[in-house]
Amino acid sequence: MNRRSFLQLAAAPAFAASGEDLNFSAMVQPVPRIAVLADENYYIWCGAPIRSDDGRYHLYYSRWPRSYGHNSWATSSEIAHAVSERPLGPYRHRDVVLPARGKDYWDGLCTHNPNIFRYGKQYCLFYMGNTGDGKITKDLNYSHRNHQRIGIAIADRPDGPWKRFDRPALDANPVSGAFDSLMVSNPAGCARPEGGVLLVYKGVIDDGSPRGGRVRYGAATAPAPEGPYTRHPGNIFEAGDAEKVWMLAEDPYIWRGKDRYYAITRDVVGKFSGAGGGLALFESRDGFAWGPAAHPKVLDNQFTWEDGAKSGTKLERPALLFDGDRPIALFGAVDVLKDRVRDHSFNVHIPLKLP
Repeated sequence: MNRRSFLQLAAAPAFAASGEDLNFSAMVQPVPRIAVLADENYYIWCGAPIRSDDGRYHLYYSRWPRSYGHNSWATSSEIAHAVSERPLGPYRHRDVVLPARGKDYWDGLCTHNPNIFRYGKQYCLFYMGNTGDGKITKDLNYSHRNHQRIGIAIADRPDGPWKRFDRPALDANPVSGAFDSLMVSNPAGCARPEGGVLLVYKGVIDDGSPRGGRVRYGAATAPAPEGPYTRHPGNIFEAGDAEKVWMLAEDPYIWRGKDRYYAITRDVVGKFSGAGGGLALFESRDGFAWGPAAHPKVLDNQFTWEDGAKSGTKLERPALLFDGDRPIALFGAVDVLKDRVRDHSFNVHIPLKLP
């Protein structure tokens, strides 16, 4: 499929501004086998796509050595950059944009969870960074996992150079008992129509245990991408019986429509989409109070390849690629399991067709 015929899939009518009309489940198309970013030597996970003004497509993604095992993302992930002339790829690795820079930095040993958006003429890359003891372990290294903080890198061009900061944009909450008092990660941001930035993020409560307590999402705002960020009260992507569940939603991707914000999240237990491990659509007028959209189901816990085969595994870390105000592809991370172990992973690019 060439670029012209692909973009015709997303031709008029214009992208719906109303949650009553926005039905992603009807837009998802079978996936060409070439529409993946994979590397035999690396786990590839989060993917943050964006189209630049020159018509190229950029993908910022997290990767770490496959030989270390999947859980080494917490100690060894780095954010890399790939480029393509077409929305579905192939994307070719260009460089590492946020490499390790030393354990004395807050983000010195690991960068992960890229999320890209435009703010005026600038490219803004939210990410999670951490530091710790540097020990690569089979199980999750909690000295790194619990030091996760949210940062932002800024560039004038998608090829960089990227400006990093010596302090996180959002640190763990110093208030005892706050939902985000242990760690913060999984940032998702966009520009606000009144100016400034909305950031939606994951927090874990510090309950005194090594793992921490329940996982919830909250929101913060800032007058500019680099901050300072102000937290807003309340948890989001919730349901009435949320306290019974350790985590309801994860991996949000947010954007601003004509009159509201939207978010696609992983529906961990199937509370919103009806598919445990599927993807769900939320909407919000102000960015703080969120509820399921009129058509909450985005994707089941599997997708379909162009040859008719099922993926066999769920999609995580969703992100949209836009052409103007039209979403033309849904990107996400996919596991390759071997004996129930995450042996490999890659990023897949699912074409979308407006109804």
